[in-house]
Amino acid sequence: MISPKIIHVNYIKKEAQTGSYCGMRYRLSKGKNEEGDCMDVTIWPEPFCFVKTPAEQKTTKQFPLTQEGCLEAVAWLNEQHKSRSW
Repeated sequence: MISPKIIHVNYIKKEAQTGSYCGMRYRLSKGKNEEGDCMDVTIWPEPFCFVKTPAEQKTTKQFPLTQEGCLEAVAWLNEQHKSRSW
């Protein structure tokens, strides 16, 4: 499981944070929506990096750019990992 201890909202406000877990790659980055700043969380299958993976293989969801949003994002990442075959 992905631990919330490895996700840092202050880092994400400045740079994208990436990682992988058992065949699933993920990227958390600062984004924008109607309400202002948010966190874009994208998942895709290995082996390629974010840039080299076709858009149709990626799934993105937005969360608040807060510590609580990070916890929600981690829960979503773990849920996605369990529900798909990577």
